Amino acid sequence: MTRATILIVDDEISNIEIMNAVLEDDYEVCFSTSGEQALETARTTLPDLVLLDVLMPGIDGFEVCRQLKADPLLADIPVIFTTGLGDTADEMRGLSLGAIDYVTKPIQPAILRARVGNHVELKRLRDQLANMAVTDALTGLSNRRQMEKALHSETGRLARTGDWLSVIMIDIDFFKQFNDTYGHPAGDRCISMVASALTRAVKRASDLSARYGGEEFACILPGADPHGAQLVAQEIKLQVQSLNIPHERSQISPFITVSIGVASARCLPGMAADQWIGHADRQLYQSKHGGRNRITVAEFDNTAEYCPT
Repeated sequence: MTRATILIVDDEISNIEIMNAVLEDDYEVCFSTSGEQALETARTTLPDLVLLDVLMPGIDGFEVCRQLKADPLLADIPVIFTTGLGDTADEMRGLSLGAIDYVTKPIQPAILRARVGNHVELKRLRDQLANMAVTDALTGLSNRRQMEKALHSETGRLARTGDWLSVIMIDIDFFKQFNDTYGHPAGDRCISMVASALTRAVKRASDLSARYGGEEFACILPGADPHGAQLVAQEIKLQVQSLNIPHERSQISPFITVSIGVASARCLPGMAADQWIGHADRQLYQSKHGGRNRITVAEFDNTAEYCPT
């Protein structure tokens, strides 16, 4: 299991050294000596927990906590304040800003170790639950909810540079007939095998593959133009064909095949993310009604649908 990362924030190097000595055997430890540096380090390392000093020159711990909790990327990171104040009002202020605990100075090693351990484990369990909520249980791919969330995020990000975005929609051909012939357990195995083929075909870390629903899948390809997206779609088709899953009731092949629709456009500010889904779905419709087991690609004109913010 990967070791959790702890970010220690304190303007006193001696305090950092004490806490590091307590935690370094069990965690990856990084540190910052100012509030400004802490925010930058948090964004680059995404720690599992922050030990945050209250009294610091410049941005104090309260303001650092407020900014952490206001950032969607960092808001779920638990914050434990480290302070020698012992003031109930300050504790209440910190908790109201989103901190989960306090550790008083001078540091008691056993208490620090126990509290950090408890909160790191709680975060691990929360992360597992959050991951389950956006993962398809049968295939292990992202589910539709996560796919739509990622698509919204990518359109916003790519709009800043006017870069390409492509979406691929995939449907297993004659899947109802497959279920009727071989049974639903075999249908589930077929879906899982196609999902594995999809994972082998969609290789870039920035890409996302999802089970969109039933026997339908989708892929988000940030930065991929129509030609690049078509190459990925062709690889998906080949990977599915290589599975050689028998399908005696298919009208086009003795084995499982897929129909694929691809939509590509450059991102502009204010564009609705679901435009890509709608256009890719229309291309999928063309593939299915054009004989199935084929790919249809289209670059859509986003200027007609552009709604500047």
